[in-house]
Amino acid sequence: MNNNHKATIVVLIPCLNEEITIGKVIQDFHIAIPEAKIIIFDNNSTDCTAAIAEKSGAEVIPELRPGKGNVVASMFRKVDADYYVIVDGDDTYSAEHVRQLLEPVMKGHADMTVAVRLTEYTTASFRPLHVFGNNLVCRLVNWIFDSNLSDIMSGYRAYSRELVQSIPILSSGFEVETEMTIRILDYGFRIEEVPLPYRERPEGSVSKLRTFHDGFRVLSEIARIAKAYKPFTFFGGIGLAFVLAGGISGIWVILDYLEDEYVNKVPTAILSTSLMLLGFGSMGIGILLNTISYRFRENMRLLHKNIRSR
Repeated sequence: MNNNHKATIVVLIPCLNEEITIGKVIQDFHIAIPEAKIIIFDNNSTDCTAAIAEKSGAEVIPELRPGKGNVVASMFRKVDADYYVIVDGDDTYSAEHVRQLLEPVMKGHADMTVAVRLTEYTTASFRPLHVFGNNLVCRLVNWIFDSNLSDIMSGYRAYSRELVQSIPILSSGFEVETEMTIRILDYGFRIEEVPLPYRERPEGSVSKLRTFHDGFRVLSEIARIAKAYKPFTFFGGIGLAFVLAGGISGIWVILDYLEDEYVNKVPTAILSTSLMLLGFGSMGIGILLNTISYRFRENMRLLHKNIRSR
């Protein structure tokens, strides 16, 4: 970045019916980082969220497509800045730590920082299933991408301009944080986690997250992206399951043949052979797609390296 260029920072807040908290959130960020521009993306709120946000000194941009993923995609498309902070409007994240979150990105040590919530929180901050779901998704992502993340669903993050311009957002709902993290890991960008406190929602404020519905969507998103970016892991796992099933059913056929040197269990033999063929076929598809995916990732990282060297 040119030394004469003054870095622009923007705080982006997705909102849906957050009239109870949005005024305080905006005020807190005005105090914590006065040089930053604060923009509210109102996702069809039916209360006074937009009016309170404008009165509190924030710019309000409506996003008519429902879902947090659509809001984040709109943020990345419509807002231009050097550094981005995205934070939920429910007053569960601490504005006073925003510079701590931005520091690794602004110093070039990371392309995205994530506020880790699981080190300092109250028992009322999370539903028990949310902690379990977050840990499960983290383990899956860490296993697939050989990473070491501890909080994949945090809604408080900072981004570099380069990352925002490079990462496509395709999810429409709350699985967007998972999608972004997976794409960032696959594209070779750097992620740094910053442990920050996480507060419970103020009285009267209601979470929009639906535990089972959104949890299923997150797991579906992991499977979809794993199929696209880790095809050998995805199709190889399916193929291995078919081969094991075929091998187990084939044992009965072999034992049957050894009794009188004649196959009496013909349907079982056909089933076993079909399962084995499906298994090896799935593994072959995984190998082929993995080769194509590897070449694509190689090209993306070379492009990323060339952009950085300019």
